Amino acid sequence: MVDRIAAAAPGPCVVDVGIGTGIAARQFQAAGCKVLGVEVDARMADWARQRGLQVEVAEFEAWDPAGRTFDAVVSGQSWHWVDPVAGAAKAAEALRPGGRLAAFWNVDRPPPEVADAFSAVYRRLMPDSLAARRWATGSDGYAALCTRAADGIREAGTFGDPEQWCFDWERPYTRDEWLDQLPTTGAHTRLPPARAAELLAGIGAAVDALGGGFTMRYTAVVVTAARACAA
Repeated sequence: MVDRIAAAAPGPCVVDVGIGTGIAARQFQAAGCKVLGVEVDARMADWARQRGLQVEVAEFEAWDPAGRTFDAVVSGQSWHWVDPVAGAAKAAEALRPGGRLAAFWNVDRPPPEVADAFSAVYRRLMPDSLAARRWATGSDGYAALCTRAADGIREAGTFGDPEQWCFDWERPYTRDEWLDQLPTTGAHTRLPPARAAELLAGIGAAVDALGGGFTMRYTAVVVTAARACAA
């Protein structure tokens, strides 16, 4: 995915919107890109800077490119926090003609036995939560985010037709690896400590029952468009 986005851009200068801890930025750097992060959270920005990344603190919609132009504006797992029309307009302001906007998300595709086991835990401990509904129904909430992003690009009026690219990948998890990342995701970050501990224990027991690990399939979904050239 990173290589395709980089190859579709007219040059190597990339703005990473919502750079966070720099997971995506480091991969674009490895592909030969020069990356500037824009991050609304000053604490995240400091963390990324300590790891050698250049970051400016701002809401992307209010960020000032200060006359600079870039070849790509990317956003991994964060474009849903940006107003889709104002964000696309700001991206167009920062991009040179032919520059590319690419927002992407990783959509999990759990094996049925994993979905069933996790659903049982969430139904028991968090029955009214989005996570409980997600694991029970297998619904793809990212479809709505992609539609919203594409509609914003169209409404901004400064890009060609948006496209959707998909890249399948998978990752094996041990019990500890899954439990390590789970508290950093979605509503899990706001759980009271006692409830979080109970949930982790339940999910850990479910993974143990699955043999101590599992492989999660993912699809990286990209909504992307090129900035129109001036008439």
